[in-house]
Amino acid sequence: MSSNKIAIVFPGQGSQAVGMLGDLSAHYNQIKETFDEASQALGRDLWALAQNGPVEELNQTQNTQPLILTASVAMWRVLQSTAEVTPSFMAGHSLGEYTALVCAGSLDFVDAVKLVEQRAMFMQQAVPEGEGAMAAILGLEVADLVNICNQAAEGETVSAVNFNAPGQVVIAGNTNAVNRAIELAKEQGAKRALPLPVSVPSHCALMAPAAEKLMAVLGGVRFSIPTISVIHNTDVAQHNDASDIKQALMKQLHTPVRWVETVEMLTDAGIDTIIECGPGKVLSGLNKRINKSLALYSLGDERSFNKTIEAL
Repeated sequence: MSSNKIAIVFPGQGSQAVGMLGDLSAHYNQIKETFDEASQALGRDLWALAQNGPVEELNQTQNTQPLILTASVAMWRVLQSTAEVTPSFMAGHSLGEYTALVCAGSLDFVDAVKLVEQRAMFMQQAVPEGEGAMAAILGLEVADLVNICNQAAEGETVSAVNFNAPGQVVIAGNTNAVNRAIELAKEQGAKRALPLPVSVPSHCALMAPAAEKLMAVLGGVRFSIPTISVIHNTDVAQHNDASDIKQALMKQLHTPVRWVETVEMLTDAGIDTIIECGPGKVLSGLNKRINKSLALYSLGDERSFNKTIEAL
């Protein structure tokens, strides 16, 4: 496969699992080294948490975000040390956008680890635990789901926030409004409407206070021009100016993740191979539903990694 047709994508929250990258860490020193770097930056042992859990702690937003960023950067470093691959584009789902900026040389890794931990704290502070929720709605048209959210709001917030794949959209908002939307979605023929195990309603209007706090912190962080084009969630565009990148990251907190359009943009630009770099295979599953002609690879475990390297 030729490098000029490859895009690398990085997962967001929901791809974490106890024991992630454990099998690969036995063969590649970069994994443990990358986790050591992040642990030192945050003053706690991220590798022990990734390997041993407990799962409740792993799933807390302010642990999950630095963990997935670190695991994904570690896998990019391993990939670079084992294969000649220069992707034309990078993109990340939500949190994964920060990983993309690190791997594209725009953002320093240690700065990013600290930044996403703060992002997670701001998100949790914006909506007290239990007061916000997210749910995956399967099998409805986008327009119908938008109408359902408008109907379910009743003065509260609920909106479509992750356009993940055709017929798979995530909604977020106040817990009661999300629950009303789940019921309406089921009544209107959704195949499934499932609450997600998250403590924060990401990418909806309730995150506006978090976005303001994040912008204040972003002001003190240095961004360079990415050496690989990064497609941003909020506007499905690439930015080379530091202030534009910061704006995109700030807006991303309270606007939808436009993943379907991102993958469509990549294929329109001639990409035929997408490699998911990080734990799990969540994005590969979505990408397959968006465009069945894509060659899709992932790196999250030894078997997948070896298969990808062979193909490269």
